[in-house]
Amino acid sequence: MRNHISAALFAATVTGLPLAPAFADGWKDDYRIIRIGISSAENEADRMKRYEPWKDYLERTLGVEVELFTAGSYDGIIQALAADQIEVASIGSSAYAAAYTETNGGVVPLLATREANGATGYYSVITTRCDSPLKTLEDLKGKVVAFADPDSTSGYAVPFYNLVQQGFDPRSYFGATPFSGSHEAGVQGVVAGQFDAAATYISDLEGKDGIPQRMVTKGMIEAGAVCTIWTSPEITNGPVTARSNLPADLIEAIRAAYLAAPEADPAAFKAITGGDTSVAKGYIEVDHSRYQWIIDMRDWLKAQRRS
Repeated sequence: MRNHISAALFAATVTGLPLAPAFADGWKDDYRIIRIGISSAENEADRMKRYEPWKDYLERTLGVEVELFTAGSYDGIIQALAADQIEVASIGSSAYAAAYTETNGGVVPLLATREANGATGYYSVITTRCDSPLKTLEDLKGKVVAFADPDSTSGYAVPFYNLVQQGFDPRSYFGATPFSGSHEAGVQGVVAGQFDAAATYISDLEGKDGIPQRMVTKGMIEAGAVCTIWTSPEITNGPVTARSNLPADLIEAIRAAYLAAPEADPAAFKAITGGDTSVAKGYIEVDHSRYQWIIDMRDWLKAQRRS
């Protein structure tokens, strides 16, 4: 099927026709509506606003109606995939691992974003108020450190796992480790003094993109309100994930639509990859092997909970 797509794109280029993904459409008899899951990295109003141009783009490209499905937690997206309530979602690496486990391999990763500098990963960070005396992990002993969501890669799994490896077991080192419910809520809680620190993510080490930067752009917090005091190793970008029980032609149509988006509709692509602070330039194709270490990490975390 991919060869057919490539041939069609080449033909369109040669003939001067508009460049758009080509695919078989027999799947449309059974899938007149495609449902896209949106996870909880930010508040629902902003999520819906950012995804409206993307919804319009997919409807034009796929030729069917597209519905947006929002959930208050990552688990909501995972359960929706498991219950065949949605067809596709862009989720974090840990959420993908959870969905893969929950569905017994019933999901497939399609694509991950690629940044302008070629990077295909991001970083978990722990933030504090810049005007607080908390500047190092040692300063957080006995303090309240919020994690985003138990199924968040950068907001929980990666920082928890790496902190333990570095000798800062959150269960005993910090005074409390509540879940804020989302990345933005955690950062807002730090600014408001509800939490001493919170885990979230940045997309590049230069601080050009990430949750704090997007919140500044949206006027949710002041520039310079929060500072990073800990940074994780690089995390592979979470995948655009589809149910593996979908028709192969539909999966390829979705893949092609996402791949074409940076050139076919730059505004829609920019909207779903960070808005005005987006540094994403396109997608790379990925497979399950790229995320196996995340599943291994989650298994370790589960073993720790049981013990």
